[in-house]
Amino acid sequence: MNLKPLGNRLVVEPIEEEEITAGGIMLPETAKEKPQKGKVLSAGPGDRNDKGDRIAMDVKKGDTVLYAKYAGTEIKMDGKKLLIMRESDVLAILD
Repeated sequence: MNLKPLGNRLVVEPIEEEEITAGGIMLPETAKEKPQKGKVLSAGPGDRNDKGDRIAMDVKKGDTVLYAKYAGTEIKMDGKKLLIMRESDVLAILD
């Protein structure tokens, strides 16, 4: 990937929910909720404090994260939907 986020930003690939419910009902695209879970594809170097020193990020490449419902900016790259968001939009790191 030729996309390198700056500062405290992340590139996240949303993980789509299943199209079929546990009861076997197939959900149309309009009925699906926006994904709130994704995999971090790339992470920036971190923000800077008042002295100009880098503040290390808690999130790293490869982490699966839970993020706010309307977080980030959606882009398309190589046919995939990706999100560019701030680290502060991440609610939790999933194990």
